[in-house]
Amino acid sequence: MRGESLALRNLSLSIGAGEHVAILGPNGCGKSTLIKTITRECYPLARPDSSVSILGKSAWNVVELRSMMGIVTNDLMTQCTREITGFDIVLSGFFSSIGIWEHYEVTQRMHAQAHQVLDLLEAGHLADKRVDEMSSGEGRRMLIGRAMVHNPKALLLDEPSTSLDLFAQHELRETVRGLAQKGLGIVLVTHHLSDIIPEIERVILMKGGQIVGDGPKAELLTAARLKELFRVDVELAERDGYYHLW
Repeated sequence: MRGESLALRNLSLSIGAGEHVAILGPNGCGKSTLIKTITRECYPLARPDSSVSILGKSAWNVVELRSMMGIVTNDLMTQCTREITGFDIVLSGFFSSIGIWEHYEVTQRMHAQAHQVLDLLEAGHLADKRVDEMSSGEGRRMLIGRAMVHNPKALLLDEPSTSLDLFAQHELRETVRGLAQKGLGIVLVTHHLSDIIPEIERVILMKGGQIVGDGPKAELLTAARLKELFRVDVELAERDGYYHLW
């Protein structure tokens, strides 16, 4: 439940370790609530037949759990308003904050790990740049770095291309492709078909708080299925592993 609204209902889903998955659906279908359930911001109703198991465990210290999953959401982007640098954003992943505060004890190991992540993302040039001077795409890349600083088991991306221009969208997708190719699990939540990188082979369709499709990308990304999902006539094309909708 989200307030008085039933956000997810009769939902059964299993995602394997290291799997690359896209969760696709219109606004309000429950995609973000599903991510918040995985990260323990939301909990299912206490019923005998309800259960959630993350990385093989049903009970977690939430701080420990979130250190094992890299989370990138637009909620985090709206908090990047102070005069902090890209390096500070990446480093703050150790403290589940946005930016570094005076009472934090930052170790040399943390510094080294943050620099390694920036190098991995080919973003070392952004280390000293202030967030209020960054483009939206650069800021999104810093949030990915923040999510990666713990060497997580999986990266959860909730509507990552929102507010990005075409160049920034391209950079974001190339960054995520590189991480997927290195074996990191990817769970991508989106309503933009072009966000689904070629490395993602499984697509989950959501509508009205339920899963209405789950299977191989080639079987689910058809004009007929997407017309039913988004309730509008569409045309679909595939090129170089990407699907485009209009």
